[in-house]
Amino acid sequence: MSEWQSVYKDQQEYRVDIVKIILDEAGMMSVKINKTASAYGLGNFEIFVAPDNVLRAIRVIKEEVKFE
Repeated sequence: MSEWQSVYKDQQEYRVDIVKIILDEAGMMSVKINKTASAYGLGNFEIFVAPDNVLRAIRVIKEEVKFE
């Protein structure tokens, strides 16, 4: 996991959950990491994927994820 790379980050956990579901449905294993300081509500949640899936994951996120 140390070589996995971050492909998405957001302060809103529900958005990160949606991105994770989309990546999982596209056949890419992903991991959500909580990088917030819970006492202060600062920081982000992040999605990490294996190095060989980074470009594909970024493309899927750009094409399929729209938060308006």
